[in-house]
Amino acid sequence: MPSEKKISSASDCISFMQAGCELKKVRPNSRIYNRFFTLDPDLQALRWEPSKKDLDKAKLDISAIKEIRLGKNTETFRNNGLADQISEDCALSVIHGENYESLDLVANSADVANIWVSGLRYLVSRSKQPLDLMESSHNTPRFAWLKTVFEAADVDGNGIMLEDTAVELIKKLNPTLKESKIRLKFKEIQKSKEKLTTRVTKEEFCEAFSELCTRPEVYFLLVQISKNKEYLDANDLMLFLEAEQGVTHITEEMCLDIIRRYELSEEGRLKGFLAIDGFTQYLLSSECDIFDPEHKKIVQDMTQPLSHYYINASHNTYLIEDQLRGPADINGYVRALKMSCRSIELDVCDGPDNEPIICNRNNMTSPLAFRNVIEVINKLAFFASEYPLILCLGNHCSVQQQKVMVQHMKRIFGNKLYTEAPLSSEAYLPSPEKLKMKIIVKGKKLPCDQDVLEGEVTDEDEEAEISRRLSEDFSREPKLIWLCRELSDMVSLCKSVQYKDFETSMKSQNYWEMCSFSEAEASRIANEYPEDFVNYNKKFLSRVYPSAMRIDSSNLNPQDFWNCGCQIVAMNYQTPGPMMDLHTGWFLQNGGCGYVLRPSVMRDEVSYFSANTKGIVPGVSPQVLHVKIISGQNFPKPKGACAKGDVIDPYVCIEIHGIPADCTEQRTKTVQQNSDNPIFDESFEFQINLPELAMIRFVVLDDDYIGDEFIGQYTIPLECLQPGYRHIPLRSFVGDIMEHVTLFVHIAITNRSGGGKAQKRSLSVRIGKKAREYTMLRNTGLKTIDDIFKLAVHPLREATDMRENMQNAMVSVKELCGLPPIASLKQCILTLSSRLVSSDNAPSVALCMKDTFPYLEPLGTVPDVQKKVLAAYDLMIQESRVLIETADTTHDKIVQCQKAGMEFHEELHNLGTKEGLKGRKLSKAIESFAWNITVLKGQGDLLKNAKNEALENMKQIQLACLSCGLSKTGSGQADAKAKRCLEAIQEKDTGDENGRL
Repeated sequence: MPSEKKISSASDCISFMQAGCELKKVRPNSRIYNRFFTLDPDLQALRWEPSKKDLDKAKLDISAIKEIRLGKNTETFRNNGLADQISEDCALSVIHGENYESLDLVANSADVANIWVSGLRYLVSRSKQPLDLMESSHNTPRFAWLKTVFEAADVDGNGIMLEDTAVELIKKLNPTLKESKIRLKFKEIQKSKEKLTTRVTKEEFCEAFSELCTRPEVYFLLVQISKNKEYLDANDLMLFLEAEQGVTHITEEMCLDIIRRYELSEEGRLKGFLAIDGFTQYLLSSECDIFDPEHKKIVQDMTQPLSHYYINASHNTYLIEDQLRGPADINGYVRALKMSCRSIELDVCDGPDNEPIICNRNNMTSPLAFRNVIEVINKLAFFASEYPLILCLGNHCSVQQQKVMVQHMKRIFGNKLYTEAPLSSEAYLPSPEKLKMKIIVKGKKLPCDQDVLEGEVTDEDEEAEISRRLSEDFSREPKLIWLCRELSDMVSLCKSVQYKDFETSMKSQNYWEMCSFSEAEASRIANEYPEDFVNYNKKFLSRVYPSAMRIDSSNLNPQDFWNCGCQIVAMNYQTPGPMMDLHTGWFLQNGGCGYVLRPSVMRDEVSYFSANTKGIVPGVSPQVLHVKIISGQNFPKPKGACAKGDVIDPYVCIEIHGIPADCTEQRTKTVQQNSDNPIFDESFEFQINLPELAMIRFVVLDDDYIGDEFIGQYTIPLECLQPGYRHIPLRSFVGDIMEHVTLFVHIAITNRSGGGKAQKRSLSVRIGKKAREYTMLRNTGLKTIDDIFKLAVHPLREATDMRENMQNAMVSVKELCGLPPIASLKQCILTLSSRLVSSDNAPSVALCMKDTFPYLEPLGTVPDVQKKVLAAYDLMIQESRVLIETADTTHDKIVQCQKAGMEFHEELHNLGTKEGLKGRKLSKAIESFAWNITVLKGQGDLLKNAKNEALENMKQIQLACLSCGLSKTGSGQADAKAKRCLEAIQEKDTGDENGRL
């Protein structure tokens, strides 16, 4: 903080501003000057020095200020050549005068910028009120509540209590505070008053609580959304939830219910306002969790073939230590099944008394009875998920004990066992929905055409690899093992076969057969044949297991193999760390059921996707993830750290995991010696080319010259992020949630948009100037097919132009409103409505519905600066209208070309042969065909989504105009017409979803 005293009220901000500080003044000519800014003692003007102007002219009257903006949201910042070197969170602009001129400033920290913004906004909103309202924070709702708390605990009624009692009282109100910190604060307060006593007065109690329990970043947020009050009413909360948090269908009653549940004072609950402490509690609650509650339920289509899903899988499930020394432990199965693991491993050997055992064959000291393990599996198989469980059997038993295994499984699992013979008439595996509550055995199988009771089959692939490595003879034949018919018949949908090459597999592999790949082999194939691997996995299950050389049971990176479409990537659950964090985080989605549907580009029969893509994915429009790391709460000292005592210097790393083009990492600055509430206030942007495969991992580390030490982490799929202000519950190294340890962030996801001055704008606009690779069609070299695809070039260009024109028009409106690209249109209307008000508080524009579209009509003279904003608004409505009215026709043209192209899918080889294509040229033609089909499908879907988004925007704009009082005053007919138009938009929206779009 800029001073040792925490900012906890408007008077703290004003005191800081009166003392003054250095700010950088930014000029349109790209020059930057250091100036010392102060607020006049009478609170009437802002002054700066040195200046070439007279002292009376180097000032700005508070009465002339129109708005105060946080961030680089003026033309001066956007056009300044040094803008990229200025932190978004340290920039602020004071908009003043009738022409909305800007005084653009840069503070030396985000804290200082927030103080000036909050203080100036407070002064502007209070400029017509008596000054004594600002002289003290003693008349706030919070102070009134603290007085009642103190008086209730002051049993003698003397207005004084023992320090021990006061400490306990504050601890009760805020359990995260350390006792030593509270006592130190009381000593500071009493020392400043030159008194030494163990007694605490009411005023001292209130002051200590305010300084200890006010998080400045939450206070600044509250002031911003409450329009400079020190509490939120139901209307403020409703606008916050709609415009910032992305909550839909919110009502005033719902907001009052939130206030009743989280406000700490009885007065606040009765009057319907939320003060700083209740607001802090609300932001920390599960209702503001970063994980979208919708994704805590099954939200994906579960009726697709099993091969279309990622499956939560465990390796050497029986281990809870490393694979070299670790004994077999039943708790390995308990842990995995409780974590929704859907593929577990059983290495079964001959045991004493004709009872098979499960053991680590490197450590035979504590084997588990196979029967006991099966009973635990039966009990917990569907504890966390009702979708199918795959048992990967590593069979090392004699034929005699194999028969015992079969008896146990039949008796214990009963009708849960899936043993139906696969239908040769089908082309794909059954769906998870069809296989609900079923246990599937994966293993070797005797040939169906041999009527034998037992026979030889090759050893399991993993065992064969270990044998080869140990013998250093990679050319030797795989070992053969005996298998009995009864165990063979237990295997139906997951028959283990050996992989030779993709050409062989695509010709002769049955859909119910699956291959296991060692980590090294899967990595080689992924690098050499990435497209083929993805295509193979559309139909067949692939299992990837860690290298036998990982004797410490470390984990492979599952993302490398998920990118290739591999469904079963087996993880060593007993080994925590970054790789297990990714695995656990990924399977939190879709209700944590252990099955996650792969992206459509990796499922569609004809589609192009390469796991090694370094750029744009065909048919997928990139998104931009905006992350602001605001602050941390109650960071613990890293385990095992002893060099620095109790002091930590935290920083935050943001890692993006996904396809290679998306993988990146950025970090905040280090905050020195603060574990309780370090303020970071740093913003980051990431382009995400394939959002469906992306994950974000937040890692908090202690900056130490010896080596940075782990504090906590949280990993979440991008699709599960909730927008707005969120608290992230950090997990420990072993994956446990740490109580009260959080990271406070702001999240926004925007579409990539184009146009404008590329180098001056944020990433979401800059990347729009790149070639539209994801819409470009490729030449196949097959004339008949290329002629069909040529017909799609114009509608594709039309579709992309419509989408980008709408996006660009929206960005222009946001910029002219002084808002960043991540702002919602509701926030634009709120900002506009405050500007378009005349001196008698009457709006100078009115909502005018024309053919169900919300135009704004001037009611009198509008200043030139606002005409520019209204012109940009009109253009946005016009571009949205064009998209909504022509999307269907363009969409139909794209779909027709896609269907016409698909009619030649089966004939590709014959057409290629006729055209004289063979070998690599023929493969390239087939690849280009798949690319084009993917582009057409993707662009059709994007246009469909853009139309729905435009309809939703029109609805939100109209609702915002009505709630801001921009409907024509005194006209019940106008309001009724607006309501009818809103219903028409909703009907159009619903009709399109049920119809073509």
